[in-house]
Amino acid sequence: MSEAVGNGLLTSTSTVTITLPCGCTITIPSSSSTLVPGAVGDYGGNHGDLSPGSFGLPTDFYHGGNGTGVIISSRAHCESSTPMDWVDRIRHKDITDGLSSTILAGEMHVPLGKLGQSPEDAFIFNGDHVFNFSRVGGPTVPIVSDIGASGNGLVAWGSWHPSRCHFAMSDGSVRSIATALDTDVLGRLCNRHDRQPIGEF
Repeated sequence: MSEAVGNGLLTSTSTVTITLPCGCTITIPSSSSTLVPGAVGDYGGNHGDLSPGSFGLPTDFYHGGNGTGVIISSRAHCESSTPMDWVDRIRHKDITDGLSSTILAGEMHVPLGKLGQSPEDAFIFNGDHVFNFSRVGGPTVPIVSDIGASGNGLVAWGSWHPSRCHFAMSDGSVRSIATALDTDVLGRLCNRHDRQPIGEF
């Protein structure tokens, strides 16, 4: 089924050495890019809300360890400049707002006509780009209700089901949530440890 395959942007040709936030050095390909096919998915992990910011700073939500959700970008733990493990592992005990009121994963918004196309529906195993495998929610990033909408589509939750979007909560339950959900409530559902009351949703 062609709908299950999409492209992801990978860089190649030359290599550069960079220093990761953990202090390790790593060699990565650079300079040119190519689209590589791979498996796409309807669901993505909860990367959190936008409270860490998105300003081009090392503290932005999409950098390793900064996501406030449950399935987030991680930093590598290195030994002798070689990545050995992952630093930012989110465990049940780290979800201090409660498992039943914290999103684990949900439907990713993909605009109508963009199935299998990068970057809107790129393959989910490309960890270079947060929007390939996860979504965020909260003020300024509502659940998308217009299946043709772009804009926040690269990072927003959304569904082709009329007025609803489906989520797996961290306790294993599944919820169908209205796309008109208040964005403050959505942000609290996406943040695993903001200590804010949620109420009914």
